[in-house]
Amino acid sequence: PQIGGTALEVNADPLAKAANMGGLELVMPEAYAAGPCADLLDSGRPVVNFDITGESVTLPSLSGDYSAMTFSGTVPGPTLRVTQGDVVHMTLTIPGDEVTQHGNDMHASQMSSKPYMGAVNIGETGEYCFIAEVPGVFKYHCSGVNI
Repeated sequence: PQIGGTALEVNADPLAKAANMGGLELVMPEAYAAGPCADLLDSGRPVVNFDITGESVTLPSLSGDYSAMTFSGTVPGPTLRVTQGDVVHMTLTIPGDEVTQHGNDMHASQMSSKPYMGAVNIGETGEYCFIAEVPGVFKYHCSGVNI
């Protein structure tokens, strides 16, 4: 492409350019448990428990009823409010009569719940913990079947 009569060089391979600069390293803050919740639950920080169930329900709409995966039977799911620095202890229970697995991904955790929780099987409970480091409003959602 030319601007004002001068040819510009366009690098079509950004990965090669990053490699030439020494590569890239993804750096994430230590905002989550690196294993079982026990370390964070015993850290002396305030703990906020967020206990929800994964439930399939039938909900009405203008075009008829539809089947929805919910957290604790509601759309949207329950609101969790914490203070920066609190430990969030998330537990997800899937009732024995549920028809599908559920998972949970809380964007505030700055991580995927897998491998800490992943998909929770029918009739089981999963948990993960993290420190609420970043202030803001964040969504959470079903993380699917181990994705």
